[in-house]
Parts: sequence; structure tokens; C-alpha cells
Amino acid sequence: MTEDVRNLVLGLIAVGISAVLGWLARGYLWKRRLRRKQAFFGLPDNAESLLVVNRDAGGPELTVVRQDVFALIELSGVIKECGGHAQVVAHDAAQQGFGERTEFCVGNPVANRRMAAHMHSLLPGVRVNSEPDPVPDRGAFQIGAERYRLEAGLTEYVILARLTADQGQEARPVFLFCGQRAVTSQAATRYLARHHEKLARKHGNNSFVLLLKVVNSQAYGPDVVELVADVTRAAQTPIPTPSARNSHRAK
Repeated sequence: MTEDVRNLVLGLIAVGISAVLGWLARGYLWKRRLRRKQAFFGLPDNAESLLVVNRDAGGPELTVVRQDVFALIELSGVIKECGGHAQVVAHDAAQQGFGERTEFCVGNPVANRRMAAHMHSLLPGVRVNSEPDPVPDRGAFQIGAERYRLEAGLTEYVILARLTADQGQEARPVFLFCGQRAVTSQAATRYLARHHEKLARKHGNNSFVLLLKVVNSQAYGPDVVELVADVTRAAQTPIPTPSARNSHRAK
């Protein structure tokens, strides 16, 4: 074997070893990234999850409104990437506690009983104005002392929350997508799908509550979304009732 041939063989071996090491490194990084994603969503391999949605008016069958269908598609992609399975359930048929299975709850508490129950139990610092008459505060969010009004098609708000009900790191989380309109819930699911890595780095597997603003949905749909604030503390702190305020002042 001449020296040139030997150098060629050694070069090919080195290239082969480098390719194998690169393949192993990419596989390791992909697997680590997947495990982090599974931990954030509470979806280990073959885990079961719930997609809870409003039941569209018009009959006893589970019919989902168009924007909620798009939201479910966003979430289904995330669940599939984690290797999990999903079951779609109407808001008035979901009967389970916290932490058993990961839950994705989509809708406004005025129409979604499950969402209303979660917010009452887990987000006592949030109020949603359900006034049926067309008043300026109709549909407005109150989070702590702040109020966020709905301007349909122009400025609309949605709460994106990951909650574990203080059951520890091993509990399966509940994700809430509570919007002032259906398009905002879709915007929140898309935001979560796109930014879950950043959210996981910032919050780990802890609970968080974010307020998002959907800008000019009449022109851009659910695509233009801004993070308004992390409202975790205010959302989880009960709002004092008027009687409690008055008694406090009297003292």
C-alpha cells in the first residue's frame, strides 16, 4: 500500500468516525430536547391528555366552532410531537380532577363550564365581565386591580396559563386558553406552540399566567400577538370583595 492510498484510507475512516459522532450527537440533542418538551407539557411517551372545548349551540352532539377547531389543530400537533394521545371532550362532559392527565382547556368561562371551574379554583384574581348588554366593559378582563377592555377586531386579550394546582413537579399540568373571543384562544395556542421552549427555560415546570394581546385580528387573524405581562401573582391572589374592603377601611 502506497503512502497516498494509506492517507486516503485514513481520511475516509476519519470522515466516517466524524459522521457517526455527529449523528450520535444530533440524536442525543434531539432526544434531550424532546424530553424537555415532554416534561413541560406533562406528556411522556404514550401519555393521555384531554382537549376540552365549548359545545357549539345547535344540538346535543359535540360540534366545535371554526376557530376552536384551529386551536385544537395547533395543540394536536404539540401532543403528537411529544408522543402522546388526545381525547376531545365537551366542557360539560369533562369530569376529572387535577394532575391525572394533562388538560388543554380552550374557551371563555361564560360559555365553558370547565374553564369557569378552573378559574374559580386556580385563578381567583381574575374576573371576566359577562354582562349580556352592550356596555363598554362587556367581556373585559379584570386581573387584580387592572382592567382590560375588549375592542372587537382591534385589541383583544387572552390568558395563557400553565397550572399544576400546587401538586408538585410530577403532577400533570392544566393549560388554559381563556380569550375574549374565539380568535384569541387560537392565537394563544399558536403562541404556546411557537414559544414553548422559551417559556420552559423561563418558568421550568412551574405554574405561570401570561396576558397576551391580539392586535388587529380583523386584518391579521391570530398571527399578531404581543405579550402584555406575566400576571401570575395577581391572577392567583383573590380579589377582595367590596364588603372586605369596607370592613378593612372601617378598622
